[in-house]
Amino acid sequence: MKKAIKVLGIFMLIFCTAITISSCSRDDDPANNDFFAGTYRGSVSYNDGGSTNTSTNDGSVFVTKIASGTKYNFGFSNGIPNLNGIEFEKKGDNTLVMIGSTATSYIRIDNNELKILYIKDGKTWTANCTR
Repeated sequence: MKKAIKVLGIFMLIFCTAITISSCSRDDDPANNDFFAGTYRGSVSYNDGGSTNTSTNDGSVFVTKIASGTKYNFGFSNGIPNLNGIEFEKKGDNTLVMIGSTATSYIRIDNNELKILYIKDGKTWTANCTR
C-alpha cells in the first residue's frame, strides 16, 4: 500500500509540473497582466550619435513590467543599452503605447509584436520584433 501511495504521489507531482509548464504561454498579454516578462526577437539597432552604431536582424529585446504597473524595462541584446522605466498607457484591447509618443519617437507593444523608435539625447533605439 505504501508503494502505491508513493507511486501515486510521484505521478501527481509530474502531472502538476507538466500543467504548470504548459500554462506558461507566449500569448501572455503585456497590457492585461500584473506581471509580464517576455522576449521579442527580430531586428534591433542603436546609434549614440557618435562612434557607436549597432544593428542586427537577429537581435532580441527582453521586456519586463516593473512594480509600478505602468512602467516597463527593455533589455536589448548585442550590447545595446537598456531602456528602463518607460511609462505606457493602454490603447484598445491589447496594445500599450508609450506615454508621450510622437511620429518620430514611440514604443508600441502587444502580445505578438514590439515596435520601437525611441530618440533621447541624440541617441536612437529601434526594434521591429515578434514573439
